[in-house]
Amino acid sequence: MPEGTVHVVGAGLAGLSAAVRLTERGRRVVIHEANPFAGGRCRSFHDPRLDRVIDNGNHLLLSGNRAALDYSRVIGARNRLVMGPAHFPFVDLESGERWAVQMTNGPIPWWIAMPSRRIPGTRIRDYLGGLRLARAGRDQTVADILSERSAIWTRFWEPLTLAAINTTPDRAAATLLWPVLRETFGRGAAHSRPILAPDGLGHALVDPAVDWLRGKGAEIRFGRQLRHVEIETGRAGVLRFTDGDEALGPADRVVLALPPTRLRGVLDGIDPPEDACTIVNAFFRLDRPPPPETPPILGILNSLSHWVFHRGDVLSVTVSAADALEADGRDGEDLIAEIWREIAPALGLPPQSTYLAARINKERRATFDQSPQGVAKRLQPGMVMDNLYLAGDATDTGLPATIEGAIRSGETVARIIHGGAQGMG
Repeated sequence: MPEGTVHVVGAGLAGLSAAVRLTERGRRVVIHEANPFAGGRCRSFHDPRLDRVIDNGNHLLLSGNRAALDYSRVIGARNRLVMGPAHFPFVDLESGERWAVQMTNGPIPWWIAMPSRRIPGTRIRDYLGGLRLARAGRDQTVADILSERSAIWTRFWEPLTLAAINTTPDRAAATLLWPVLRETFGRGAAHSRPILAPDGLGHALVDPAVDWLRGKGAEIRFGRQLRHVEIETGRAGVLRFTDGDEALGPADRVVLALPPTRLRGVLDGIDPPEDACTIVNAFFRLDRPPPPETPPILGILNSLSHWVFHRGDVLSVTVSAADALEADGRDGEDLIAEIWREIAPALGLPPQSTYLAARINKERRATFDQSPQGVAKRLQPGMVMDNLYLAGDATDTGLPATIEGAIRSGETVARIIHGGAQGMG
């Protein structure tokens, strides 16, 4: 039977990854995207208030994210990502202390044996407690496993959980934090180096993929919102879009790379996790570039702000787990004022420093519910019926809702489709 068309619904990173890998294998691919742009929750746009191109939120890649790096190489965009040293500075606004987590090379974490590199107030054995995460049960949270409240908790485990899982440790599934450690920080500096996109995530991961796909003959149809998938005799028969129907041929395949809420609405009989977990991001365009020694990333403790990213004359600030911390319902101007009061001294800006413009972006469906209950509702990746496959955060990637997880889910589906339409292998 001749190979048919693979219809990829959703042009976020999961859908783009699936489309890239399928096109790379010679399959005919058509991408359908409801928005007039690609990227989903990982996109860049020009903000008129700031008069700068910004990302919709801060996403941190690490050098251990092999799928994301491979994807960037395939689409010819590896040079649009910059890798920094495994050096993560922090400031505690309550105590005024400053330090940096500085990894050493190799899988043996020699840095925790070096007082000059350890987090202040921590001991060697504090870090080894993280090994308990490898044995975490499916119903356990990070707080269940790492129950001791000490300096290592407030200065390492809690900020790492907020950053990686976008929820508080008392809600975050412990099974999601272990693979983050195993693949990055647990393997030393070579796998823990931060990777930044100086010109934005869209420029680095989205636009090059769209250009690459079009150059290889794939078709991308923007402004096409899927309303429903009609099932006929155990297979997807018709894709019903708001602008018309797409009848599927006998050899055609469908990849739904949609966020959980959208997936629930278009496909009957599934119950993915909720995805109402919010991240608040604040952006400040400064009146002058910050000092040259300003780090590209700064972690802040005992504050509303969690991370500050510095790019040019723009500072972008992340407040993770904003729904759990009740920051998502606050007035935008109040958030801007409080965040600025925190980050200006944290960055050591002169007292007279100010900003020319600022804005708040509330990403209300930033991630799915990453509690043990939410993780238990993730769907199996790949084929759910004869010609229909799932990719994205709604599927069990084994990772939190991250760029790396999204790209891997697309790779998984492409591998299954290319390897044979009748099975998951």
